[in-house]
Amino acid sequence: MATTKKRLNVTLSPKVEKVIQKLAKRDNIPQATKLSQLITIALEIEEDTEWDKLAQKRDTKSAKFVPHSKAWK
Repeated sequence: MATTKKRLNVTLSPKVEKVIQKLAKRDNIPQATKLSQLITIALEIEEDTEWDKLAQKRDTKSAKFVPHSKAWK
């Protein structure tokens, strides 16, 4: 059966493989699904880190602040 999802081959260390197996079993889902969930969470964390870096660059003593009422107009 065809799928719309991209398939990737990933090499895991035995330690990581065992953790994925345990988590998938705990959640009663396939290992591939658990791994996909964990990758999604990791990407969200990476994105948050990049947004934080950008915000820190802009957060200076000379930064101009925009009131909330004007920011969303």
